[in-house]
Parts: sequence; structure tokens; C-alpha cells
Amino acid sequence: MTTASSVDAMSATTRSNATGGVTPPVAPKGNDRRKKKHNRRMALEASIFIAPALLLFLFFVVWPIIRAVQFSLYRWKGFGPLVDFVGLRNYVSVLTNEVFQGALAHNLFIVVVSIILQLPLGLGIALLLNRKMWGRGVLRTIVFVPYILAEVIVAVVWFQLLQPRYGAIDTILESIGLSGPAQGFLGDPKYALWTVMVVLTWKYIGLAIILFLAGLQGVPEELNEAAQIDGASWWQTQFRITIPLLGPTIRMWAFLSMVGSLQLFDMVWILTKGGPANSTTTMVTFLITEGTQRSNFGIASAASVILFVIALIMALFYQRFILRRDNPDYVSRKRRVKA
Repeated sequence: MTTASSVDAMSATTRSNATGGVTPPVAPKGNDRRKKKHNRRMALEASIFIAPALLLFLFFVVWPIIRAVQFSLYRWKGFGPLVDFVGLRNYVSVLTNEVFQGALAHNLFIVVVSIILQLPLGLGIALLLNRKMWGRGVLRTIVFVPYILAEVIVAVVWFQLLQPRYGAIDTILESIGLSGPAQGFLGDPKYALWTVMVVLTWKYIGLAIILFLAGLQGVPEELNEAAQIDGASWWQTQFRITIPLLGPTIRMWAFLSMVGSLQLFDMVWILTKGGPANSTTTMVTFLITEGTQRSNFGIASAASVILFVIALIMALFYQRFILRRDNPDYVSRKRRVKA
């Protein structure tokens, strides 16, 4: 007579023979249910935390972009329904507008010159302030103060300093036997954009210095000590060890500087309002002028969409070809290819 225990033994022996003498473990069904329940709970918790930020992003970013694209397809004065559909004519008007073309050139000029001016200055000051010296903390605070000031305050102060004849800058120049332009540095088309660049450099170089100082804290001191033991000078150590290791920080700062230069508005608007003779117009001041002063909201919306597309393309290009080298996966793939 076959008992239940003998049947179980025969089944176990059959499974053992089928699997080569090893009985595979069978996970209890209760564990699968608990795991699925845990995953559902984690997904629910993540959704609860993400939902507020996602709603804000949709309401304040995605929806305005959709509405801007919609407005850009109409001739609209800012009131009444959207009835005068013009298609892509607003985009053609913006792209063929000489003022907008000049504004685009000014933005690109600011992007390039900001990096050319602020990178060596910020890096040099950061390397200096990274050395042990008396009053280093106070100096770090002083160089960072302009960045934490509001753009409006900085623009108003510099506007007063640059007033022709009675401003502090002209007064100092006259005291040493020099003189500025008759219309002032902000009133002369030859000097206006460069004057704005000086103000922008003074305002934003503190960010570059702080970021570079933060990056310098991650450079191992042992490398500098080993270089000194090998006979390397301070300059050789900085150029061959410190600055290459600071590459990720420099690239990230350059990306932030590029995006900020494309969106530049408030300081230019207060200093020059895009003048004189549109010599300091940016893409944002152009669309603000068209929208708020001339009530061409369709044209302004088209300009804003074009600005968004330009910034997006530049950001994606920079991410694809510049920032990707800081990705560990990219570095490992590159090393495998070389090997």
C-alpha cells in the first residue's frame, strides 16, 4: 500500500532526476504577492511626491509654451478672440526683421564674450583665493556679493555711475585728464554693448568664482604634492593637474552662462532699453517691445517661440557634444574603444 509520504518521496526523486540531482527551489506564492504589493505602494508614494512638481511644471512651463505657439499663428493685439489666423507669417516677419537679426547677433556676442572674459578672470581669482592667505574668507565674500544682488539694483546703480558728465565714472576720468563719450558710455552705439558687457561681467563673475572654488575642493591634494616632489612649478601644477580636473565644473558653468546670456533682459532693459539705435537689443527686449509697447502680441509670441527653439537646440547640442564627456558611461565606452 502506497502512503502519502512515499508518494512525496517518489515525486521528489523524480524532480531530482529530471534536474540532474538538484531540486530547484520553489518561491512561495506569498512572496510574489508581497513583492507586487510593495512595488504598487512604492509607485503610489512616488506619484504622490512627483504630482505637485509635475502639475506646476505643466501649468507654468508646458501650458505657456503651447499658448505662445497658438498666439504666434494669429495677428492679435492682446484683447478679443483669436480670429485673424496668419499661419507662419509672424515667424517670417520676425526672422526677416533687421532689429531681431541684430538682437540675435547681440545675444550670440554676449554668449561668446561672457565666456572669454569671465572664464580666465574667474578661474584666476578662484586659484588665487584657493591658496592659504590672510583674509581669504573676506575676499571670497566680497567677490560673491555682486552676484547675490538683484539684477534691478545692479542695473540702477551702474546706470547712475555711467551718467554722462555727472556720473562717477566720467568724474574719475576727468580727474585723471581723460574724458568719456559726449553721450555717455551707454548713449554711444560704439561703446554701449561693451559697457553692458562690463556690467554683466562684474555682476556674474562671482558665480564663476564660487563654482570654481567648489570644484577645486574636489582636487586631491596628494596630486599637487606629488607634482611638487617631482619638481613641477606652481603654474605647471595648475595647468597640467588642477585645471584638467576642474573640467566638469568649467563645462557646467559655461552651460549656465550660455543659457543666461540667451535669456538676458532685465539689466539691458534698465541700462539702455535696447538702445541707442538698437545697439544693445536682445531677443527678449525685442519681443517685450513688440508685445507691450506696440501691441503686436502675435509677433512677440513668434519671437518667444524662436528664442525657445534656439535655446533648446543650443542646450541639446551642448549636452550631446560637450557635457557627455562627464558621463561615466561615455568615459568607459571611450576607454574600451581605445583598448
